[in-house]
Amino acid sequence: MKSFHQIIALIALIGATTACNNQPTNTTTELAVPVSVNDIKPRSIEKIINTTGTLNATKKTTLATEMTGKYKLLINPKTRRPFALGDQVENGQVIIQLEDATYENSIGYDSKKLNLEISEQNMKKQQSLFEKGGVTQLDYRNSEVSYTNAKYDFERANLQMAKMKISSPFKGVITDLPTFTNGTQVATGTAVVSLMDYSTMLVEVNLPEKYINEVMIDQPVRIMNYTLPNDTLTGNVKELSPAISTETRTFKGIIQVTNPDLKLRPGMFAKADIVLARKDSVIVIPKDIIISSQRGKSVFIVDNGTADEKRITIGYENQNEAEITSGLKMNDRLVIKGFETLKNRSKVKIVK
Repeated sequence: MKSFHQIIALIALIGATTACNNQPTNTTTELAVPVSVNDIKPRSIEKIINTTGTLNATKKTTLATEMTGKYKLLINPKTRRPFALGDQVENGQVIIQLEDATYENSIGYDSKKLNLEISEQNMKKQQSLFEKGGVTQLDYRNSEVSYTNAKYDFERANLQMAKMKISSPFKGVITDLPTFTNGTQVATGTAVVSLMDYSTMLVEVNLPEKYINEVMIDQPVRIMNYTLPNDTLTGNVKELSPAISTETRTFKGIIQVTNPDLKLRPGMFAKADIVLARKDSVIVIPKDIIISSQRGKSVFIVDNGTADEKRITIGYENQNEAEITSGLKMNDRLVIKGFETLKNRSKVKIVK
């Protein structure tokens, strides 16, 4: 009888154990996604147009001889050697001298200069005598005529002598200097030197039609070149065409760039950022963290250890950043890394 009761007890124990093992258990624990965050603070942003163009000098010229003569390249007083490519020259500075003794003698420069001095002295003497009553007004007027004629003769002589000099018409840089041996006879009309002034430069750009009412004269521009990665030069919009090309749907603009240290060179390719407008103390976030979907654009913020997806509206934007006009507020903890795998209400762990 005892054995029977023991068997019944054993069966009951096994049943109880099996029932316990069949009870549902919750062993799944949601893992926190590691993310990096930035607290949103007020910032500034600019609305800009990115465009490109080729830099051109504001002034350029090629000087040619006006007379036949023997070529002589002069010494640059700054370098103490003959003028060379890349040398900077001042306005009116003589670079090349032509020599022709026969021509110079025919001008009679020295005699005309002396005649002017004598005529001036005689006119002053006649004026003094006329004021004292020593000569007639006719005598004084005749001395004025003689002085005026002598002055014109001397000015013509100066102009004739100036034809023997090749002078820079502006402050600039020598960009071409054909080689002639000093003493070589060069003919009239021979090109002997080219100059450019690129202390201020111009960039011609084509701008999209949609900006025709936003781009204005004198708007600021930032100019960059790949050879100057750490330098940004300033400029402004100088000219705008009112006509839109039917082929490209763009309109032409001219940008003026200040280049005081001559870091930019004519012919260089330049990137230009035209600043259309600017906003201060607004929410600005990186564009690469914005998620685009059929429902719109969104980002994630962290709230009490949980990812909160926020629908956003974008205002001004540039190449790397965007202004957020709705959906975020100051001091929100914006997820900047680790957002790719997040879902709304995901658990997160903030890491550096």
